[in-house]
Amino acid sequence: MIVACLGDSITAGSPLWDPDPAVRAKLEEPDERSQWLWWAMRANPDLDLRNHGVHGERTDQIAARFAQAAEGAEALVVQGGINDVVQGRPVEQTAANVAGMLHRARHAGLRVAVADVLPWNNGDGRAANEIARLNTLIRAIAEGQDVPYFAFNETLHDPALPHRMRDEWTDDGDHPSVEGHRLLGERAFVPF
Repeated sequence: MIVACLGDSITAGSPLWDPDPAVRAKLEEPDERSQWLWWAMRANPDLDLRNHGVHGERTDQIAARFAQAAEGAEALVVQGGINDVVQGRPVEQTAANVAGMLHRARHAGLRVAVADVLPWNNGDGRAANEIARLNTLIRAIAEGQDVPYFAFNETLHDPALPHRMRDEWTDDGDHPSVEGHRLLGERAFVPF
């Protein structure tokens, strides 16, 4: 099954990978294992995951790339929202952008799944609260549209500090480490 994975730097594989060869050429030591998709394909050999992640994009920018990503795909995973939070955009609008992409994909006959937003170790209390609010909205959207929900936040959060990823699961406080990507990838398609 061809699955388009449409998202931001978490999908792209930052900080050690990027699907764009020009961006990847600028990385000191690229590591393709720094993608949750890489690990998901090993756990689910019947899936052909296509990486449509772009570092730094908000959900409105991700949505603008929908048609290109969905071309030739049988399914779509939508992931995004942290850059909206970083830029102080209303979480309700961010959630509406996510819902719109899911609706559009379902209307196009694609199978659909959605991932929530990871904890942000470099963020402040405002960001932690907004991430929690956004994830509540994304979960409600997934339930309302009856689509699989990838609990990325729950997978990588530190039980002692739920607004943070465990230190060994992040390279820079913003993105997962290779080990973090492994955990996300191996658990991503379990409900799919």
